[in-house]
Amino acid sequence: MKRGGGRSRSGTAKKLARGSACGCAGGGRAAGVGPGAGAAGVDPAIKRANLTHLRRIEGQVRGIAAMVEQERYCADIITQIAAVRQSLHAVSRNLMRNHLRHCAADAMRASAGTRDRMVEELLDLVGKVAR
Repeated sequence: MKRGGGRSRSGTAKKLARGSACGCAGGGRAAGVGPGAGAAGVDPAIKRANLTHLRRIEGQVRGIAAMVEQERYCADIITQIAAVRQSLHAVSRNLMRNHLRHCAADAMRASAGTRDRMVEELLDLVGKVAR
């Protein structure tokens, strides 16, 4: 879902002032940072790309399980695992791109406390992605 429509900027500002670092409340999920929060905005093209990657990953993982069951050559299995990791990384980058464009951008225009919480969240996310 793209952001916009009838939602006013003042509504977002009020939500951010209540403590949500990223102004998230999409899809009926709770506002805030962390598990259960919804996205402030989702780019439909990024969503489609992520779903395509995830469906491909799902098939790759099933293929890896079959390779293990068939006792295939270890190096071939490891190569397939590396391909899955690259695909997961692509999804992660797309999600980070969306988070920066929507959630983080809103938070950076909000109060100092909200900005600080978002900065900490972004540092944590970069650390997770870099591992």
